[in-house]
Amino acid sequence: MDNVYWFESLQYWHWFSAGLVFLILELFLPGAVFLWLGIAGLLIGCLVWLVPELSWQWQLVLFAVISVTDIVAWRLYCKRQTPGLASSGLNRRGQSLVGRQAPLEQAIRNGIGYANIDDTRWRVQGPELPEGTMVRIVAAEGTTLRVEPVKGE
Repeated sequence: MDNVYWFESLQYWHWFSAGLVFLILELFLPGAVFLWLGIAGLLIGCLVWLVPELSWQWQLVLFAVISVTDIVAWRLYCKRQTPGLASSGLNRRGQSLVGRQAPLEQAIRNGIGYANIDDTRWRVQGPELPEGTMVRIVAAEGTTLRVEPVKGE
């Protein structure tokens, strides 16, 4: 029976305290879950301060709804942002060369040759071509660049 009394006596400062505790927990256990629980607690604290007659049942329901909504929205936002980071080319230098042109340093024989691009000697794969032929990089597979001859040259 004492637990029900405690719930019935929920006031704005309880929610502010809970929100601050969640925010402090986020500092020590990062993961953007306690952050949203803390923000929800602070929002409910503000709501109870403005509408003191709000029942404890509604306070808990609103806290749960706001918390879940915030967490789901944050996860969806992060999921949409991830492809931009993955396609940045970081640690995939060969991908950043696709579309560029370079002359062959060593003729392509048996499907393999070499080209200097910027400050790096790259292994290239493509059709039989003589040294000095201008090629366009069409794909990168690991440290090998697939090339094709530039049309008209």
